[in-house]
Amino acid sequence: MESMSELARIGVAIDSDLLDKFDTLIGERGYTNRSEAFRDLIREELVRKSWDEGEADVVGTVTLVYDHHVRMLSEKLMDLQHDHHKNILSTIHVHLDHDNCLEVLIVKGKGKDVKKIAEALISTKGVKHGRLTVTTTGAGL
Repeated sequence: MESMSELARIGVAIDSDLLDKFDTLIGERGYTNRSEAFRDLIREELVRKSWDEGEADVVGTVTLVYDHHVRMLSEKLMDLQHDHHKNILSTIHVHLDHDNCLEVLIVKGKGKDVKKIAEALISTKGVKHGRLTVTTTGAGL
């Protein structure tokens, strides 16, 4: 088990109205103290920065909603997935109703590669909605 680094204390000056709003927000999200909420905000920005640079390893999900009756759509999506099998760790396919399917792909790789794969899937004609959600592998945080 990896040990935590030494804690450093800092002081931050924040407008009281902004702090009140922050306290309300973190209370709604279940934080018991400001410190952990601040740490999560910092981690979020570090993950976003590594994602934006494109070279860091990321993991995430690509969520697609589509009508499986669209001609050749299922085959196109399957071909794209096979073309990128090294980056797609797993998929789950759910039949939402008679026409619509939800597909969630778990992806891993360099940020730029994951983004390219997601864009190819989401922009495939017949996909009604798609979204890439990216997070960190946890290394370096």
